[in-house]
Amino acid sequence: MTRSALCLLSTLLTAAPVAAQNYPPPSQPVYGQPGYGQQGYGQGPQQGQGSGMSSGGLAPPTGSAANNNAGSAHTEQQLEKAEREDSGRGLEFFYINAEVGGQHLGLQTFKANDLVDAGVVKTSQTGLMVGAGLGLRLVFITLGPRFRIGMFDQWQLWTLNGELGLRIPLGDVEPYFTFGGGYASVGAFDSGNLGGSLNSDDVDITGYNIRGGFGIDLYLSPAFSIGANLTGEMLVLTRPGVDPSKLQGSASGGSAQAAAEVYAADGSSIGAAVTLSGVAGLHF
Repeated sequence: MTRSALCLLSTLLTAAPVAAQNYPPPSQPVYGQPGYGQQGYGQGPQQGQGSGMSSGGLAPPTGSAANNNAGSAHTEQQLEKAEREDSGRGLEFFYINAEVGGQHLGLQTFKANDLVDAGVVKTSQTGLMVGAGLGLRLVFITLGPRFRIGMFDQWQLWTLNGELGLRIPLGDVEPYFTFGGGYASVGAFDSGNLGGSLNSDDVDITGYNIRGGFGIDLYLSPAFSIGANLTGEMLVLTRPGVDPSKLQGSASGGSAQAAAEVYAADGSSIGAAVTLSGVAGLHF
């Protein structure tokens, strides 16, 4: 081999690695060629390889911990704001209140069967009502007794009821609904309206009532409230006949005799009442 041939061979061997390094990678095969659709064919290292990513090439989203912390902080701020805006009364377990107002009562609104002598005694009157109630409270529910007495020109009505309440707390303002029922009694008649020798104790009118109402309380402090209450009720009343011996002094032919005939027999009625009152309450 001549000297010039040796020099040419040496030059080719030196240039071969350089050419191999600069040779461009094969292009991505097109449809129908071998290797089509294989990931990474003819491509360099995929992004993220060797960079510490989790199995499958997925890594946790960046900033998730920071977002969770920000959400928790926002929730705490909202709770603190709600606590500041709340009435701050806390839980209530016991209440007592008093009421005063006006009551209109018809003894024979729906049914009249000689409960009283309607020719002498007014069966429909408007008068002053006072009452009081107390009981227990469990979140939205109240339960306890309530006493009321209505004072009219010719007689009085008093009731003693069990009362269930449903309350709707709205900060310092609290609407509520009440439902109740129990014992009712009419008495304190003016003896001049009964006739003859009868007096109020001789005429025994009792029965029961059913009541429903709506009211609203304004809390001036966690322990004290004022408000208003509107109720309607139905009364079912009965009266046994008066002892005949107590009717013997009744004169015949006059109004006393007519009253004696009425009260000698049993009587009954179904009446109704509407009451509007102001209420002051203590809460514990």
